[in-house]
Amino acid sequence: MNYKPYPHHMFLKKLRDITTFIFDVDGVLTDGSVQVTDNGQSLRTFNIKDGYALQLAVKRGYNVCIISGGDGIAMKKRFFNLGITDVFLGSGDKVKIFENYIEAKNITANEVLYMGDDIPDINVMKLVGLPTCPFDAVEEIKAISKFISPYPGGKTAVRDIIEKVMKVQGNWNDDHPNAADSGK
Repeated sequence: MNYKPYPHHMFLKKLRDITTFIFDVDGVLTDGSVQVTDNGQSLRTFNIKDGYALQLAVKRGYNVCIISGGDGIAMKKRFFNLGITDVFLGSGDKVKIFENYIEAKNITANEVLYMGDDIPDINVMKLVGLPTCPFDAVEEIKAISKFISPYPGGKTAVRDIIEKVMKVQGNWNDDHPNAADSGK
């Protein structure tokens, strides 16, 4: 693996520049496991701590976007309940969605943090300002990431990077937390 993280001072500067979070789902917001019921329904497990960070980022005015090849009514509902409205599921061409998204939001690629874990994420990760991944991402993704969370996908890797960005920008503290926010 040729992992080359930013030097610490550059990493902190990059965190200060982030206005937008984009996440893959399977292997990032979940551990990558999919349970399939007898009627063909796919079930995924999400982490409540990731949910808390996601909804807080939305409340603080960050763009939060989901781009995933996976799909399902339950996934859409989970993200909607967290306040995430920019959700692209069943997505084959992540680069095209990314390019259309930053144009529609009038942001630059340099402002975007993307967390992915597998080969379908590689091309879009090469375009963003801060490519990141969970600890258990595939080697090709680790090699292009500028930050590898010490946590695996579905086990607070998302919370880890959102918290880092928001703390550096002074947006993490929530004086009136609502215990129901992350469990929606």
